[in-house]
Amino acid sequence: MGDFLTGKVIAITGAGRGIGRAVALACAAEGAKVVVNDYGVSIEGGEPTSEVAAAVVKEIEATGGDAVAVADDVSAMAGGGRVVSTAVETYGRIDGVVCVAGILRERMLFNMTEEEWDPVVATHLKGTFTVFRAASAVMRKQGYGTLIGFTSGNHQGSVAQANYSAAKGGIISLVRSAALGLHKYGVTANCVAPVARTRMSANVPMELKEIGEPEDVAAFVVYLLSDQARDITGQVYTVAGPKIAVWAQPRELRAAYTEGAWTPQRIADFLPGAVGTDPMPLLEQLEAMRKAATANDRPNA
Repeated sequence: MGDFLTGKVIAITGAGRGIGRAVALACAAEGAKVVVNDYGVSIEGGEPTSEVAAAVVKEIEATGGDAVAVADDVSAMAGGGRVVSTAVETYGRIDGVVCVAGILRERMLFNMTEEEWDPVVATHLKGTFTVFRAASAVMRKQGYGTLIGFTSGNHQGSVAQANYSAAKGGIISLVRSAALGLHKYGVTANCVAPVARTRMSANVPMELKEIGEPEDVAAFVVYLLSDQARDITGQVYTVAGPKIAVWAQPRELRAAYTEGAWTPQRIADFLPGAVGTDPMPLLEQLEAMRKAATANDRPNA
């Protein structure tokens, strides 16, 4: 076992499978006491079972680690609160939370139903909020803590995942807000955008040239949770196998000014040359994706 997280208590949501499980095992291997949360649903959000969280706890205990399972649904305030309260009641504190839990319900925007929108946003975005909210209240008093949200490269937009993309973009803004609001209390907040082989990535309609394993992501999360990363906050990182990348902070790209009041015609004359647009790289991939859908193939991204 390592010692990156010795003495720390870490709670991970969505920890029963995939990246969440890898994070839980890695944290335990580095000396942390772990709260393993997983509602146990399929990637579509159905068929909940508590067995997956308990199974990961057994894996951790089998290697000499210390862990406890919480099977609550973090899209509810009570569920997110129990993840944190279980850590405090069992181990006396909470040093870090990692919110990995998520589901998919894919549909084109013009066909998407409320039943497909609400659970995805609730699990990803609200599920991050409920845990962050409960953890930050404890961490503020401790004067120490780390919040880690999970986003996706799809926060840039997605053809058939408007619900997922909106939630992932919201998580980035939530993390940045947490970083700003909690900085004076010694609490950091960061985001990870993983590219790894999981149940979710298996359905991506393109062959990803840059992709790794859940363990690659877990190693990076362990680092962010450690004391060696105490000066890092408000950041979004991609981990894709051997690649680590940091995303730019939101900023104005280009601005121009005019004298007098704007009119539609003045804007039409002024905007294209003076301000312009910022191209969307993903638009360039649409034709390849269309051809892939027609041929039932997976083009390279």
